[in-house]
Amino acid sequence: MTTGRALIIGGSLGGMFAAHLLRAAGWRVDVFERSAEDLAGRGAGLGSHEALVAILKRIGIDFSAPLGVAIPRYVWLDKNGGVVADVPRPRLMTAWSRLYRPLKDLLPPELYHPLKSLVRVEQDARGVTAIFADGTRETGDLLIGADGSRSAVRTQLAPQAKPEYAGYFAWRALWPEAEATEAQRELLYSRNAFCIPDGELWVSYPVPARDGDVTPGKRDYNIVWYRPADEATLRLMNTDAQGREHEQIPPPLIRQDVIDAAKQAAREEIAPSLAAMFIATPRPTFQAIYDLAAPELVFGRAVLLGDAAFVARPHVGAGVTKAALDAACLADALHDHDVIEAALAHYGRTRKAAGDWIIGRAREFGAICIHGQTERPAERMQRAERAWQEYLRMPDRIHEWGLEALAAE
Repeated sequence: MTTGRALIIGGSLGGMFAAHLLRAAGWRVDVFERSAEDLAGRGAGLGSHEALVAILKRIGIDFSAPLGVAIPRYVWLDKNGGVVADVPRPRLMTAWSRLYRPLKDLLPPELYHPLKSLVRVEQDARGVTAIFADGTRETGDLLIGADGSRSAVRTQLAPQAKPEYAGYFAWRALWPEAEATEAQRELLYSRNAFCIPDGELWVSYPVPARDGDVTPGKRDYNIVWYRPADEATLRLMNTDAQGREHEQIPPPLIRQDVIDAAKQAAREEIAPSLAAMFIATPRPTFQAIYDLAAPELVFGRAVLLGDAAFVARPHVGAGVTKAALDAACLADALHDHDVIEAALAHYGRTRKAAGDWIIGRAREFGAICIHGQTERPAERMQRAERAWQEYLRMPDRIHEWGLEALAAE
């Protein structure tokens, strides 16, 4: 068994998983988060998997309240609202805040340090040191970069690993169930709903409210609408009303004409019951879809974890599960090895293979679902059918992938 002090850079879900699992393995931990805000307000809907639930139980999360919303069926609607397919497909859909809040509340407050923006990592024979923008320094035996897709840790240790634009983006919206019509609640709040316009993909489903409430009538409806766009179009969308271009425009600065154009497209391309929710959302947001794969996960006494290491396209719905599995693998390796270098080498090999698999699977899926427009109606329908079938199969594939990783620990 190897123990010591771990510096965890990033206080989001990956950092929380690492903090709890390393503490259980005998490590002293401190979590450093650059933001001062409560992160529970971030994020939207996501799918859960058995491996994720197993790790949450291992941490000691109270499951007296439901983790999410149980959905018994998948439905595929055409642009006019007609049902193309409606099949049994049980899923449990949850929300980012529903996971983050109990994880954060379980961590002793003295171990969480906000407003700590990392500027540099230094290593020597005695350990690894994090240097922050406020001039403070913290030294430990291990540093964990769990600071997301724009990781400052990765930027320093693996600067060649940069996000690669996938050629499309996703509109996102959350619609409160209290404002849904009776017909919408009857059809959509018991189903994972799909619409598949030519070259695009709409996925939506009920999730817990931002405060974690899963009571019928108080839940939210999560909307993700994938649309292709070249880099020039994306740059224009990321330009605010004053002409300033952003790498990812902050939601309040998205121009009204960009939102209006998306809502008009929804009227023309998306089933009315679904489009109505998006159109009624005052300020839907969008994000570009990227691939990111770090070439290595271990750099001396510093490691990458979660989205800092790999960002797979959201289609696979396993980013949070992967972060939990990363943290479990790291904690178990440190417990099972007497030498920290051997533990980190095991972690690097194991989780890089897992990350490479999920990145490849997500890329394959994106190539099937989001693409240029097709002139021949028969080919359009074939592609739509293939996208539908892939989504039906995906949960089982991720379920097996997660349980195999959990068993390997």
